[in-house]
Amino acid sequence: MAGMIRYWELRRIWYNLALALLCAWWVVHTWPHFEPAMTLGNLGRMLILAVIANVCYSSAYLVDLTVQASSFAPAWRRWRWLLWLAGTLFALLVATYWIGDEIYPSVSEG
Repeated sequence: MAGMIRYWELRRIWYNLALALLCAWWVVHTWPHFEPAMTLGNLGRMLILAVIANVCYSSAYLVDLTVQASSFAPAWRRWRWLLWLAGTLFALLVATYWIGDEIYPSVSEG
């Protein structure tokens, strides 16, 4: 169990960094558009979205626990990085959609 926690928590840093860099890219490359949205109220909303992203990241523990208890455990330990990669790429895809389709258009609407 300690090995599993160490494995996933070290990778949580990279997961969060990837999401933060994506969000920073959106803001920097579309700055005039996002400038009015940089308010204290929206900062709170962004923090809530970051918490939700980390709760979703924690779902990897459920998969890991299940597979570790099976006969696939030795092979799983060699290949679980694919779960991390797939989950991180999926999170980046969802974040890109959310920013581009939900947040970006509504910034100009007020």
